[in-house]
Amino acid sequence: MDNGEHTDILSAEERSERMSRVRQEDTGPEMLVRRFLFRQGFRYRKNDRRYPGSPDIVLPKYRTVVFVHGCFWHGHPGCRAARLPRTRHEFWAKKISDNRARDARNIHLLEQDGWKVVVVWECELKSQEKRKRRLEALVHEITVRES
Repeated sequence: MDNGEHTDILSAEERSERMSRVRQEDTGPEMLVRRFLFRQGFRYRKNDRRYPGSPDIVLPKYRTVVFVHGCFWHGHPGCRAARLPRTRHEFWAKKISDNRARDARNIHLLEQDGWKVVVVWECELKSQEKRKRRLEALVHEITVRES
């Protein structure tokens, strides 16, 4: 009897409490990327508030910053994980839209200041195969300078 509607098994208060616990720093995907880069010999600063958007990873030697974005919170286009909840749809649509606008502003400011900006999406790290491909590509993105 699935009519396309999904009823939340949590009350509004329980859902609010759970969502408030979502981490902004040191998330699982972020830790995965940082550990990989460290093992590859990269040294970086993390969550450096001196830069727009407090990038998750700042690689000064390569003048590159890396944002590790959660697909839902940053509205990853075309990603299943970025689907908006059916409840409070307008609230979530505005929140995600505001996040995307802020991301674009921060990326623009960083690029204007001469930084290369790389975004790694959470879904790109889900399976072992995808993760391997994405992290190898990340190393290339960091080390190759555009002319």
